This record gives sequence, C-alpha cells and structure tokens, in this order.
Amino acid sequence: PDHRLPATGELARYDAVRLFVERSRLRSPHFELRSENARAVAQICRMLEGIPLALELAAARVGVLSVKQISERLDDALMLLRGLSRTNERRHQTLRGTLEWSYGLLSEAESTLFERLSVFAGGWTLEAAEAVGTGEGIGKEDVLDLLERLTDKSLVIVIETGDEGALRYRLLEPVRQYAHGKLEQGGDAEAARRRHALWYLALAEEAEEGLVGTHYLVWLKRLKTEHDNLRVALRWFLERGETELGLRLAAALAKDFWRTHERLREGFEWLEAALAGEGDASPWRAKALAHAGWIAWERLDFERSAALSEEALALSRELGYKEGAAAALYNLGMVAIHDQMRAEEAWTLLEKCLALRRELKDDVG
Repeated sequence: PDHRLPATGELARYDAVRLFVERSRLRSPHFELRSENARAVAQICRMLEGIPLALELAAARVGVLSVKQISERLDDALMLLRGLSRTNERRHQTLRGTLEWSYGLLSEAESTLFERLSVFAGGWTLEAAEAVGTGEGIGKEDVLDLLERLTDKSLVIVIETGDEGALRYRLLEPVRQYAHGKLEQGGDAEAARRRHALWYLALAEEAEEGLVGTHYLVWLKRLKTEHDNLRVALRWFLERGETELGLRLAAALAKDFWRTHERLREGFEWLEAALAGEGDASPWRAKALAHAGWIAWERLDFERSAALSEEALALSRELGYKEGAAAALYNLGMVAIHDQMRAEEAWTLLEKCLALRRELKDDVG
C-alpha cells in the first residue's frame, strides 16, 4: 500500500495491473485475476515499475509460465523479457533492445556515469553521485550536468522526497540491471563499488555522531532512506575481506539505527558476520563486540551477551580503548541485574563504567 510509482511515463498502480491482465488474456484467454495469483501479479507490476513495454513482455510469458514463476524470475528481468515477436523493429521487441537504443545515443561521459550509478540500491543523492561517479574522465564538477542529461533522456528519474532541498535520483530496476551489465563488461565495477561503500561508511559514521544531538530524528530518517545502500556497502566490505571497514560500518549502525528501527536480528547478523572475518585486534573490533553484546541483551540472550561483552572488555583493556571498556562494563552490569538479579555485582560493574564515562567526559554515556 505504500508503494508509489514514479510519474515519468510509467503507469499508475491500478492501470499497470489492468494492462498486465488484459495482455495476459491475449496469450491465455482463460486468465483471471484471482486471490490466488493477485500477490504475484502485484509483485510483477511493482518490480517492472509500471513500464508499459516491460509489462507487455511479461504478460507474453503467461501460458508458458505461471505468474508466480514470472515474479520469481524477474530478478533477471532483462533475460526473461525477451520479446516473442519478430515482426517489429528490434528496439520495440525487447526491453533490452529499447535500452540498447537509448544507450547508443549517450556520449562517452554520459554512458560512464550511467553505468556507475547502477551500484546504488534504492536511489541516491547528488552528493552520493558526485562521490561515486567521479574518476577517469569525470570530475566532480561534471556530475550534475551529466545527471541532468540522463534525466532528460528518461534513464534517471527524480524523486521528490518532500524535504526541502532533498531531491533524490534513481534508476528503474530493469534499467539498473542493464546499466550494471554494462558496468561489469567495462571493468570499472570494483572501483565504483568501492567508492560507493566508502561513501556510505562515511555517512554512517557522520550519522553516528549526529544521532547523539538535536538532529537525531533527521539522521534516523536519512539512514532509513539509505538502508538498502548501507546493506550493499556492508556486503561489499565483507565479501572483499575488508574486515576493518566492515566492522566500522556495522558498529556505526548498531547502537541507534538498527535498535530504533526494530531490526535487532539484522543488526546482530551483520555484526556477527563482520566479527567472523579475519583481522587484527583493533578498537573497531572491540566496539563491534560491545554493540553485539548489547543487541544480544536486548534480544534476551543473556549468555551470549555476557560472552561477547567479556571479549569486548578484555580486548578494550588490552588496547587501552576506554570507550569499548565502558560499553562492555555496562552490558555486563545489565546482564547481572536482569539475568540472575546479582545486584551487588551489577553495582560494581556499573560504577566502573560510570568512572570511565566521567573520565571520557561522555555526558550522554
């Protein structure tokens, strides 16, 4: 119910469903929209984002595949939606042909930026595009002009967020898949993904500081908007063995973001994945251990919380990392209270935590 299609030539939700059903009946006259297939039809219309050509090509598969099978295979929309007719021009036969035709009209700089933008998930800001799109012939000062040209050619769409001065951009999913394929072919993919991951690491660490102050809700909203991009960045760091960077990003999101948005399980799984990577003992590891210990406590897994927090405390003391030690002591104090009501032990642990917080002049802590 909260899905909104962009208004740039795509069909509105109900028109998209109607078009899909009508075209499906041309292939299979007995096709009907029923409670059993309504969810799959809606999924197809959402994933193809109301693009009439894409919907017609998907409907052409009805009779060969069930709508559930079509929806499941749309992760590779461009492969599935190959046109069936041989009578029209190629660019009208397939979605890929249409995109090839549009892509062929781009300048070299436009096509390079278009490909690099495919690393984003769920949209991006101008600042993010400037960070990810620059390099090898494209300067930061060029990105806005190139982005405007791609928008004029309907390859990039503009999203009005409702926040003053906060325009976002995105690629429709079939378009993003096409651009990503071009990026992979060109050999620039890893560099673009690295710039993307580093940009979102910097954003998360800036947000971590901002979440303590008066702009708490602003930063929470921004992180929520960028959640898909943050996941992509985390996955890239961990898959590439960038353990320290992965720990930094996972830990930056752990304290407030995942907890506030009730994604404790997801946050804990990312932290565990980052902690499983090989890497040197570092404050980032101690911080991640402490945050994982706190999330385990919130999930009422007191045994796991104590184990993680003990490890965090030992590592923090070894490194002289007082922030990590304070966080671990707090976790252990809370476990002592809520696990077995060991009030005296909890008092001692929390007093040690308080002393470190005062030493660090950490008023919030």
